[in-house]
Formats: sequence, C-alpha cells, structure tokens
Amino acid sequence: MRINMKRGILAALAIGVSAIAAQAENVKIAFIDPLSGPFAGTGTNGLHQYEFAAEELVNKQGGVLDGQMFEIVAFDNKISPKESLIQLQVAIDQGIRFIAQGNSSGVANALTEAIDKHNRRNPDDRVLFLNYSAVDPALTNDKCNFWHFRFDANADIKMDVITDKIAGTEDIKKVYIIGQDYSFGKAVASAAVRFLTEKRPDIEIVGNELHPIGKVKDFTPYSRKIMASEADAIITGNWGADMLGLGKSVLENGYTGPIYTYYAAADGITAAFGEAGKGSLRLVAEGALNPPASDRAAAYVEAFKAKYPDGNLSQARITNVIEMLAKAIDQAGSATDVVAIANALEGMEHDNLWGGKVFMRPQDHQLIQDVHINVHTDDGVSFDYDNSGYGVVVENTVPMAAMDSPTTCKMRRP
Repeated sequence: MRINMKRGILAALAIGVSAIAAQAENVKIAFIDPLSGPFAGTGTNGLHQYEFAAEELVNKQGGVLDGQMFEIVAFDNKISPKESLIQLQVAIDQGIRFIAQGNSSGVANALTEAIDKHNRRNPDDRVLFLNYSAVDPALTNDKCNFWHFRFDANADIKMDVITDKIAGTEDIKKVYIIGQDYSFGKAVASAAVRFLTEKRPDIEIVGNELHPIGKVKDFTPYSRKIMASEADAIITGNWGADMLGLGKSVLENGYTGPIYTYYAAADGITAAFGEAGKGSLRLVAEGALNPPASDRAAAYVEAFKAKYPDGNLSQARITNVIEMLAKAIDQAGSATDVVAIANALEGMEHDNLWGGKVFMRPQDHQLIQDVHINVHTDDGVSFDYDNSGYGVVVENTVPMAAMDSPTTCKMRRP
C-alpha cells in the first residue's frame, strides 16, 4: 500500500512538473534568412529587429496565453532556395511552428510551396509562413495559399505608389528600369511598364534590363548606358550590395535625377551614399521614422538603438508580424493550432506602432497599410541610419494603399 501511495505521489509530481514545463515552453519563430555572404548585413539586421520586437512587444508584456515567451531561432539560408528548404526541414524537426523569411522572393516561392505541401501531408504538424519582406506579387496571387501571410506591401502596390509620384512629375519624360535577374526583379520591371503605360503613356521607357543577382562587381557598364539614355528617372528593385553598387556607380557617373527604389536605406547603404544620395534617392516603404508617428514609436526606436548601436530599425513591418502573431495566438487560445491562429490573422485589424491601422486582407493574406515615398536626406532627420546623420524623411503618403486592388488568389482552406 505504501509503495503504491509513493508511486502515486511521484506520478502526480511528474505530471505537475510536466505541466509546468509545458506552460513555460517558448513559442519559437524560425528566422530563415542570409546570415553569411554578400547579404549577411541585411539578414543580421533583420534578425536583431525580430529579437528586439519579440522581447519588447511580447515578452516584456508577459508573453502570450499563460506566460509563454517568444523566442527567435536563427537559421542561415545563405540566400539560397535549396539551403532554405534544408533549414525549413530542420526547423520543422525541432517542432517550430512559425517560419519568418523576407530576403529574396526566390526563396519565398520555394518556402511557400514546400510549406503548403508539408501541411497537406502532415495535418498534425502544420506550420505558418510569416513573410515579412518578399514582395513578388505572385505570392498573394496565383501562388497564394492559406499558410502564407505577407506583412510587406507587394511589388505591385509599391510600384503603384512610385508611378503615381512619377506621373505627377511633369519634368519626367524618360525612365530607365533596371533590376536583379530573378522573380522579384522581373515583377518590378513588369509592374513599372504596366503602370507607366496606363498613367503616363507619353513617358518613354529608355531602358529595361536585368543583371545577375549578387554577382556584379562593377556597375560602370550599366551606369554608362543609363547616362547615355538621358533618363529623367530610374526605377530599381535592387537591394543589399546590388543596390549600393548600382546607386554609387550611377551617381559617380554624374546622374542627378530621382532614383526610385525599394531598398536603398540602412545596412550600410545610407552611410555609403551620404551627401551623394541627397535629393536623388527615393525609397518606397511602410512605417515612418521621420517624423516618428508617436512618442511610443520614438521611444521604441531609441531603445533599439541603445541595444544595437550599429543597427538600423529599417523594417517597421517586423513589429506588425510580432504583435499580430501574439494577438492571433491569444485569440486562438493556442500556440500550436496553426489553423486557428491563421483564422485569427485573417481579416485582423491592428493599430500599427508606426501610426494608423493595418489590415490583413482575408482573400489573399496581403497586409494593407499606409505606404510612403521617402527621400534620402540629412534635413529633418530625428532618427538616422548607419549613424551617418542621413536618413529618410516622408515626402508623401498613400493611406491604406491598394485596399481594393484585385487579386487572382483562389484560397484553398483546410
């Protein structure tokens, strides 16, 4: 009898310890992006922004559900779709339910297909794809799926905003389009041609070319062609080392017109351009640092800079990923039921840290938000990039850009 009682007590204690351990289990988010190679700076800065957002916006507020904390687990994909799929499987094998990725739409296309296939084959081990920066429009159109959520404005939405600005600038008569030779670069070029033709058929597209991604060491041949074309404006989707290489080469060859970009800021780019980029570089993006939307936003940036003195809070959308995921988990009442969490994310309205609301459109899982045209400058900069004294200042804003834009997504739901 005493032996049975002892065994019962031990069993009860074991169950209690197991329950406490389950309660304390962290909610892990796999961050799959480049942490080595030519785009390591971009990936590392994104990782720091995720870690900071998780700590400041969730963990310091008590976590989710019964006190579970967010934990960011980093995986280096070397900007390779093949390596990304390997790291995805490693993350799944570790029991991670949430996958965050953003650098390279080529990688995002590979991940979304693999996650959709995995979830159909493994209904008890499903994962969600939190796409924070890969903006190929196909991801929320023909290639959409229930498990993919995009928190950045897609390339078409951003190009719509860029071309509105160009169309309203009468002095622009000639435009040169140049980008990286992969899915995103092609999407940017296609959208630029389409929107410019619709809005300003009088504008001449004097160049439209793609170059190898991450392999061009000297952009002089490209910049010389741009100068020879007498373009009044340049449009490029280049990012990382390719953005810096192209922009520096064009400006050094005497170009003085506007350069409309998607990613010409931070990660060493702002400091490298410095005075040379003032008045020329334009950045289409969400989130507003200058001026900050509120005292809370300003305090958040200041705290980030205090923790990462050499870092840049350049991807405001990451705060939306973290806050909206936390809200969805609380609404679902579970950190593992990804179907319930996805249903909570669909149609969610959220008060953005950076001002205004954002809305996760249910029909295609595209986040709708304010989109800005920013100018590279040192005037009116409360928060600079790269500790350079230069940053980006909002020039004009399109509220809730593309709220009613069409989508070809035909969502299959579980």
